[in-house]
Amino acid sequence: LLHAQGVRLEDLGVGGRPLDAAGSRRAFRLLAEHWKAFRGTPSRFWMDSVLGDVFGVTERLSPETADAVYDRIAETIARPDFRPRSLMDRFGIEVLATTDDPTDDLHHHRALRDDATFAPRVVPTFRPDRYLEPGGAGFADLMTDLARTSGIDTGSYAGYVAALEERRRFFKANGAVSSDHSHADVEALVLDEADASRIYDAALRGVVSPADATAFRRHMLVEMARMATEDGLVMTLHPGVHRNHHTPTFEAFGPDTGHDIPTTVEFTKGLQPLLERFGTADGFQLVLFTLDETVFSREIAPLAGFYPSVYAGAPWWFLDAPEAVRRFRGAVTETAGFYRTSGFIDDTRAFLSIPARHDMSRRLDSAYLAQLVAEHRLDEDEALETAVDLVTTIPRKAFKL
Repeated sequence: LLHAQGVRLEDLGVGGRPLDAAGSRRAFRLLAEHWKAFRGTPSRFWMDSVLGDVFGVTERLSPETADAVYDRIAETIARPDFRPRSLMDRFGIEVLATTDDPTDDLHHHRALRDDATFAPRVVPTFRPDRYLEPGGAGFADLMTDLARTSGIDTGSYAGYVAALEERRRFFKANGAVSSDHSHADVEALVLDEADASRIYDAALRGVVSPADATAFRRHMLVEMARMATEDGLVMTLHPGVHRNHHTPTFEAFGPDTGHDIPTTVEFTKGLQPLLERFGTADGFQLVLFTLDETVFSREIAPLAGFYPSVYAGAPWWFLDAPEAVRRFRGAVTETAGFYRTSGFIDDTRAFLSIPARHDMSRRLDSAYLAQLVAEHRLDEDEALETAVDLVTTIPRKAFKL
């Protein structure tokens, strides 16, 4: 949003070396100068909450107050009670999940798990996207890394599948509860082993066609579901994002620089081959997230309302906002109820905003429940029980916590 107001990304420290103290202060002043650009946005709510509830800042951010607020933040984060572990305790975070490459050694997760002074769970999440995209750059090198870490020869399709299975076992042994997948679509396709082997061999040689690469990725989505039925990892899908929409910005600053744009997505037909096989399989759990809110009532809620394995994922990214959350709750509940949703989980990299995001979700869900009570569609004791379940029982069940 600052970029849309004409602020240069490099002035915010994007894509370059970390800002020094003077550069950080200048970037904060830029934020203050454009503070009104955030009016009405969820970002403004998160930042107001962080400034007020976390740092104790009472004055509104502005060009006049920017330096004083900056100094207050700098002084506060230097205190021992503002170290990450202390804040985890203060925020009441029970479980925090990271997303990790299949070849990661997860030694940090083990260190936290084995630390008797640290109570929260910090668990890894198996994120294999690049390893399922044979048309991607460096696929053969990724297979070399996969072979090295799994101890299994990935020179064949069978070896590749076995190596992925082994890494999933490793992740689960180190605390993982889910695998996470984000592709251009969620179409599933079942290839016979001969076709899958042919495409895989071509990918290792660097001569795979775009059509074959897409078919292979869709096939591997089904394979991930099969593996989930065997190892018990919850499978989460969040498709429908056009990554790096502005090529010059991507080339200058790299990915994750503010120009990923939501796209339409289709679930019902695309997932049918996968759900035909595993939708009613014991132990399989599939959480569907989307940035295309038109599918909440039309596709995701009906799927979650039939398949025991399917859960409607919480509003995510662009939809993690008050009005979108209200629309989600109305769109999904009428068909799937409350207990076929994932409960609220946040997807933020802004650690200090975690309490604000959960607080927002709880207030909005409580308002929805209160409306049901006021309209005599729900008894008050049922609403109170549901409000608690949405933040305790439901997410724990959806993610096998």
